Amino acid sequence: MEYKFSDVIKDVAIITPFKHYDYRGEYIETFNQQYYEVFKYNAGAPVRWVQDDVSTSVRNTLRGLHGDKHTWKLVQCLYGSMLATIVDMRTESPSYLKWIQIPINDKNRTQVLIPAGCANGHLVMSEFGIFSYKQSEYYNGAGNQFTIRWDDPSLDITWPIDNPILSERDKSAKLLELKDTVTAFLPNVDDIIKQHA
Repeated sequence: MEYKFSDVIKDVAIITPFKHYDYRGEYIETFNQQYYEVFKYNAGAPVRWVQDDVSTSVRNTLRGLHGDKHTWKLVQCLYGSMLATIVDMRTESPSYLKWIQIPINDKNRTQVLIPAGCANGHLVMSEFGIFSYKQSEYYNGAGNQFTIRWDDPSLDITWPIDNPILSERDKSAKLLELKDTVTAFLPNVDDIIKQHA
């Protein structure tokens, strides 16, 4: 397993799992506790994962952006091709409201470790896609998560599509309010005081 951290959201890890290819096909180790435990120490990730889920979707389906304050996720594309998108929704984070996009597919086998407090979603780029994710907490219903509009103008996320297939939940998500976004674009007062001290 190899990994690197995002330059934008510092505790998002981009992981390449162990892979083996031969004349029969390929073998991928998608999780091994003794190796993935490293993220407990360098990112604050949980030691245990309690729930695994899989979703299947057709081309141009966009699921998300969803998250909550407690759940870490380890996501990957088992089949097809997708664009994983992560938005930092932690108000105390230096990368608050910043976003990244990572291509994940059944060729690169890339996994993404997503911290609690970040919204995530994925857009299916292939004819059909299978998405898999581990969760650090048990799913407790959409009412206990936040939903961010995929096209919220205050985030200005670049998507390769104008009219994705959305769930009713994602269609009806509210735009972020000014109070939620203003601090992300204001200078840090403490830094200004230090510079002029």
